[in-house]
Amino acid sequence: MTSMAPPPPRPVRTPPTSSDVARAAGVSRATVSYVLNNTEGGRVGEATRERVRAAARQLGYVPHASARALRSGRSGIVLLTAPAVTVGQLFARAFSELQQALSELGHTAVLYGPTGTRGAAAGRSWAELRPDAVLSLMDDSLDEDAVAVLHQAGVEVVLGFGPAPVAGAHALVTDEEQVGFHAATHLLATGRRTLGVIMPADSSLRGFAEPRLAGVERAVRAHGAGTVVRHDLALDEEAARRWVQQCTADGVDGLYAYNDEYAALAVRALQDSGVRVPEDIAVVGADDLLIGRLLRPRLTTIRLDYMPSREIAELLDRLIGAPQTPPETHDMLRARLVVRESA
Repeated sequence: MTSMAPPPPRPVRTPPTSSDVARAAGVSRATVSYVLNNTEGGRVGEATRERVRAAARQLGYVPHASARALRSGRSGIVLLTAPAVTVGQLFARAFSELQQALSELGHTAVLYGPTGTRGAAAGRSWAELRPDAVLSLMDDSLDEDAVAVLHQAGVEVVLGFGPAPVAGAHALVTDEEQVGFHAATHLLATGRRTLGVIMPADSSLRGFAEPRLAGVERAVRAHGAGTVVRHDLALDEEAARRWVQQCTADGVDGLYAYNDEYAALAVRALQDSGVRVPEDIAVVGADDLLIGRLLRPRLTTIRLDYMPSREIAELLDRLIGAPQTPPETHDMLRARLVVRESA
């Protein structure tokens, strides 16, 4: 049996440079830079511009982003720091829309996964990419120390998206407490008095869930009657079947679930156990997802109207153009009740 010789190593290809483009087009490197950076003006005729572009296409030349950033002082990058949470449909859609809106304004959105660190260490990781701006998406890694590191590294525009502003940064404030408050207020108004609150067992969601629970408790205090029973639940059918026993034992007659997915899970488990919705237990969800409209009875929910992605992109674009702007705070979220059949 003869052994086969290993294949020869693939030659390492050297990427084309602006000097290669200049030679191919018969112009200077300065002219190449002038054309490919889309510098306006009449110093280079259209025929020469087209010759440079054709040479760049033929050679496969792509400008070096880091070198261009050094020349211009800007990278064009808006760094979006991803939260260490289980994201759902709303987050995915919002990120896609924001990415598109930033692109239309000439920026490149880069989603940076969780660093596993927080504060100054996280700030240093983000600053290494030299972004023009950092937008923290419900990421508790951003704190005052992280903001200070970013500013020292020359990243002047830092925008936090969360329940409270971070010192030194611009803020998009999301008042999650209003979600639970609106849900509980509706349940109490319909005569329900023992309110169960489904909290996700997924600990990464507590930053959203705990304020919503606080909103339920605030509504009960404002109403002057009623009790609140907390139920931690995994998004799992078997866990939901066990939960029904606890729910009925606690005498729950009104239920607020963390979001529509948990509400759908609860409704199905209640109905499978012979509990009528809404006659025995009224149910309210949150997020106004399609699954809630497909349920029978159709799900009463809290619709979350966030600041449109286009407005966020325009805010970032404005701040990047005026990096010395003092920290601004903007309301990000408006919640409203959508009454259907489940409560």
